[in-house]
Amino acid sequence: MNKEILHIKNMVCPRCIASVEDILHELNYSVEQVLLGEAVLNETLSVNQLAVLKDKLLKQGFELLEDKKDKIVEAVKTHVIQLVKNPDKHSSTKLSTYLSKELGYDYSHISSLFTASQHITIEKYVILQKIEYVKELLSYNELTVSEISDTLNYSSVAALSAQFKSITGITPSKFKSSDQARKSLDNLIP
Repeated sequence: MNKEILHIKNMVCPRCIASVEDILHELNYSVEQVLLGEAVLNETLSVNQLAVLKDKLLKQGFELLEDKKDKIVEAVKTHVIQLVKNPDKHSSTKLSTYLSKELGYDYSHISSLFTASQHITIEKYVILQKIEYVKELLSYNELTVSEISDTLNYSSVAALSAQFKSITGITPSKFKSSDQARKSLDNLIP
């Protein structure tokens, strides 16, 4: 049985996975698994089937990626989101080493592709993702800024606060008491 791996842009959360699974099942495709950024099918799709799938994905805010460079950039985004949401999983591994290992390319190649495509560095993208996650954690009102700092492996509360303020223009405490909206993870880059 032939397998086909589809790379899908704008998948950033478990609800995205469920939405893509629903689309694939609605089209009666044999699905092995769906992960952030990709779906593995137990069949090869025809050109017509791919066109129908592209259309259905677009209607839900997703995009089927076909260009190799786009696939690498989207894979970087997916891995960064996973690292930010699970900081202890790879806390001892350098980002460059982790991405090179996971994607099978030299980090300088990955970094160049990402920067050319997104107009920001991977490191800046990581910071934007971390700050959005800090906003999410603050909005739940379950952790203190100090606990969030520890959870996300910041060197100190001051380091977190300084980075937060440089990105948002306000301190974490001000954000917590304001009505500022969070950004969608797939729209962090202008």
